Amino acid sequence: MPTNPNTVPQHTEGLRWPVEPAQGGWYTDAEHQALLKVWTESDDWRTGWKQCAYCGAFEDAFAAHTGVEHAVSFNSGGTAMEMVLRHLQLAPEDEVISCALNFVGPHIAVIGQGGRLVLAEPDPVTLNLDPADTERVMSQHTRAILITHWNGAVADLRPFLDLAAAHPHPVHGPPVVIVDAARACGGRTPSGARVGAEGWATVFSFESKKLMTTLGQGGMVTTSDPKLAERLRWLRAYGGRDQWGTNQMLSKAQAAVGLVQLSRLDEMNSARVLRAHSRTRALADIEELTLPPTLDNGQHLYYRHNLLVPEKWAGAGRHELMNHLANRYGVGSIISDPVTYLGHGLIREHTRGQRCPRAEQLAARLLCPILHPRISPGDEAAICCAIRQATADLVRTRPTD
Repeated sequence: MPTNPNTVPQHTEGLRWPVEPAQGGWYTDAEHQALLKVWTESDDWRTGWKQCAYCGAFEDAFAAHTGVEHAVSFNSGGTAMEMVLRHLQLAPEDEVISCALNFVGPHIAVIGQGGRLVLAEPDPVTLNLDPADTERVMSQHTRAILITHWNGAVADLRPFLDLAAAHPHPVHGPPVVIVDAARACGGRTPSGARVGAEGWATVFSFESKKLMTTLGQGGMVTTSDPKLAERLRWLRAYGGRDQWGTNQMLSKAQAAVGLVQLSRLDEMNSARVLRAHSRTRALADIEELTLPPTLDNGQHLYYRHNLLVPEKWAGAGRHELMNHLANRYGVGSIISDPVTYLGHGLIREHTRGQRCPRAEQLAARLLCPILHPRISPGDEAAICCAIRQATADLVRTRPTD
């Protein structure tokens, strides 16, 4: 497999701050007590670890928090996405449009469920899927538009819903709008709705690094389509008596912790947004760096605080800055995310002949230094100082043309 041009080696052994947090939110005594309660009551052979009421309570609370009719829990966001796509029964000619600048998970899910992945460009500011380029690649074979709220920046779904209505599939009607909200749980769309309330189906992840976590893994689908919700419940539990299914259930312990995490989600997100806005202000006068947009009212949750270096630094210069941050200042950073077809062989083969030059250029300029709301104010100041100094060091050492 060719080397991914968006992957940069770093010396991580001596880092003072890692390349990314191992846990996105944080736990309190309330989560510990919830887990202890479940542990205690389940340590009886008459009770065991059968889900009982915990998963149902978590789903009901999540649906109410999001403002939808149905929430269906899964053992991970990845399996949840696969089962949403499986419900569509995609044929090889059925197309699913998604942004080329993305985590590989949604794209692998489309391929794995038998559809044809069609890539489109990102918006140059939010780096979310660009509606204009989406319309360019739509065809009579389009079955779904898969939108990722990229790195916590909440996409406006209205343009995509309008596109779907204007380009109906000849057999299945308007393409469905599927949302990957793994990095935007608790956010709000420009209309003010909670993430998960708009679109046909929204997939959430509670993996360890996400904004809320359920003991390392877990996922949820929200929808107002009762047929989809019913099918998902069968798919995750061996299909009942007459359908295909498998075991993709969330555990009782995960659901109990999820209930507490959900009750604290707005608190954790607010702390993250405050930290991100503070970092943006601290770095605002560095002309070589393009900072993420400053959005309020939950429209950006800053799962990552992404920076873009100048176009003349794309690729090699960005690599140099990341390594300099790591080796001299102990600050880890990550490229989140590369263009999927450049770094994953299956996606590259499946999308052969497709290219997204804007996505490639933006990805070559992208880096995301470590951000977490629990980093101490002193450490955060040191990280900002390191970013400033490392950028200035690069200005002095790189050619000016």
